[in-house]
Amino acid sequence: MTGHDMTQSYEARLRRVLQYIFDHPDGDLSLDALADVAAMSRFHWHRVYHAMTGETCAQAVRRVRAHRAAIWLIQTDWTVSEVAKRTGYGNVQSFARAFREIHGQTPAVYRKAGSPGAFGLTLRTGETLMYDIQIRDLPPLRLAALRHIGDYAEIGRAFEQLATVFTARGYWPQARGMVGIYYDDPTSVPLAELTSDAGITVADGFEMPEDLTGIDMGGGRHAVLTYKGPYSGLKAAWDHLYGHWLPTSGEEPADAPAFENYLNDPKDVAPADLVTEICAPLTSRQ
Repeated sequence: MTGHDMTQSYEARLRRVLQYIFDHPDGDLSLDALADVAAMSRFHWHRVYHAMTGETCAQAVRRVRAHRAAIWLIQTDWTVSEVAKRTGYGNVQSFARAFREIHGQTPAVYRKAGSPGAFGLTLRTGETLMYDIQIRDLPPLRLAALRHIGDYAEIGRAFEQLATVFTARGYWPQARGMVGIYYDDPTSVPLAELTSDAGITVADGFEMPEDLTGIDMGGGRHAVLTYKGPYSGLKAAWDHLYGHWLPTSGEEPADAPAFENYLNDPKDVAPADLVTEICAPLTSRQ
């Protein structure tokens, strides 16, 4: 399959999901449900959708629900409560608030004066930043990890705790690197519930202490994007990997989380000299 064909394939998935939201506004439109419709692992789906469209899945759901509501408010005599129910809202208050955020008017005011706008998918365009991306066969990794719950930007505190453990117990001779694994979509999971792991790769034979979690990562084919610069620029790199490179690569993401591999330490180098690899697992080639 050519890169053009793959781009069409990814676009077709986006359109299929958008049409599903349109057809089932009162149904299960969770991230997992929409990933199933897209036939893509939940670990990657939200990143692909946002990177290609500039819109999160949650934003798309709110927008399409508001569009369906606008049509029904004008073309039917259903009560506002009935329209709210048919668009997946449990009560009129939450529906009215969401509708006003999109249309700038309450449902009642819109019913008197409004008209439904266009419905469709707009793919993100604009300047494309360039990054070095290679497909590599990565070895399996064994991590000694600490779980972090909350804002991904605060995972540094888990790394600090982990580093303190390694220093106090003399584990550093068995350390091989540092890895961050991010499991959730921050656009659909509450900030306080985001789940990630701060990990240090360890040598074979490392005896995992009870207060650290051992994580085995399978290795295999990965797309590896190498980014140099401050951590604040990593989001643009993730967006490029999932919104530009992956849809044109002819590759499919595997059902495993992507991760960041930190090749140096902000304690040792300036932010501009930090080097991070974003590693996205790919399905095997037959």
